[in-house]
Amino acid sequence: MSQTTLDDMERNPVGWRIRDIEAVCFVHGAKCSPPRGGGSHYKISKSRKKEILTIPFKRPIKPIYIYIKKLVAFLRD
Repeated sequence: MSQTTLDDMERNPVGWRIRDIEAVCFVHGAKCSPPRGGGSHYKISKSRKKEILTIPFKRPIKPIYIYIKKLVAFLRD
């Protein structure tokens, strides 16, 4: 996973899985925490940001919900 993967996600937000998101978060210094206590969303955070991005654990993540686009913006910011 690299900057190329993030570019690929931006160009084509279809068909990404949570393992792809975990890997790209790791490369870009973000924490990707799995759901706890029966939840269904992963939490993405970065130490220098106040906000937390949530992404559902669905396979694959549907592009209609624009989660991948939000993730790309979150990691690039």
